Amino acid sequence: MTRQIVYRSVFAKELRDLVNYKRSLGCKYETEEAAFYRIDQFLIAQNVDSKCLSKQTVDKWCAKRSWGKQSNCNSRISQMRIVCSYLADLGYPVYVPPKFITKHGRKYNAHIYTDDELNRFFEAVDCSMSLPDLCPYREDIMPVFFRILYTSGMRVSELRLLKIRDFDLDHGVIRLVNAKNHKERLVPVHPVLVEKCREIKAKIHVNSSDEEYFFMQFPGRAMTLQNLYSNFRRYLEKAGISHTGKGPRLHDFRHTYCVNLLRLWTAEGRDLLVWLPYMKTMLGHDTFDETAYYLKLTATMYPDIRMKLQINNPGMIEEVKSDEKEFY
Repeated sequence: MTRQIVYRSVFAKELRDLVNYKRSLGCKYETEEAAFYRIDQFLIAQNVDSKCLSKQTVDKWCAKRSWGKQSNCNSRISQMRIVCSYLADLGYPVYVPPKFITKHGRKYNAHIYTDDELNRFFEAVDCSMSLPDLCPYREDIMPVFFRILYTSGMRVSELRLLKIRDFDLDHGVIRLVNAKNHKERLVPVHPVLVEKCREIKAKIHVNSSDEEYFFMQFPGRAMTLQNLYSNFRRYLEKAGISHTGKGPRLHDFRHTYCVNLLRLWTAEGRDLLVWLPYMKTMLGHDTFDETAYYLKLTATMYPDIRMKLQINNPGMIEEVKSDEKEFY
């Protein structure tokens, strides 16, 4: 069991109550728990000994560090806003930082791989070679890992952290138990890839327990994001797919899967109002707004699909301006 963080500032009890409250709602709240510890330490360092927070103290926490990125600053502001909003609702005199002080750069546009790019990428992946000291299983694992990543729409860490017990190879499904949004779901795997998974299990998991990572880097160690990203960049280079410094990204395989699935359903004449709930469930989305993003992305990239949707379901792809209010 993970060791519980101990808060020690004047707001120690309130911080712990906030974490416990969020977890009672089904949230993991592990990252936030650690972030609140840093706020807790900051309050101690600032000699805050009464249950109130001035604008001066809050602004000092929210100020951008000369060595830090804007995204890190935004995260600190968001964390402090959550804490202060909670404390204000409890009746404490605290200053709540406003939303407009966060700054955001230009949003990254998802890269949707073309069929040709996918073919070239997987040709590069299939040339993977294992290195006994660094990546002893790369030749066996990488071609299967990246194909499941693309054909399932799973998140990268959902796939890399899977254990042997999560694979039901008899029924061809992956069971995600503790995924994002605290959701559990079943993800179907293509029969060809199920057979490849059986081959991996027979070759590198002869003596492994069910708790072993299926796509392990070494016994007892899952592949790291850095390891995956380094291989990913090398495959892009071999495939002749240029990298701008910001993308394509590993996560763009999920975007591409969704767009291509919606293209297929549209070509088959399926009623997307009926099928979108299936996509929401398959992707592990918490709301339909997340799934609707892919619908709009697909319609924007393919005008013929937009025309069909507007004829059959007028208003379906209109932009919805969501309320960005932060909830603690």
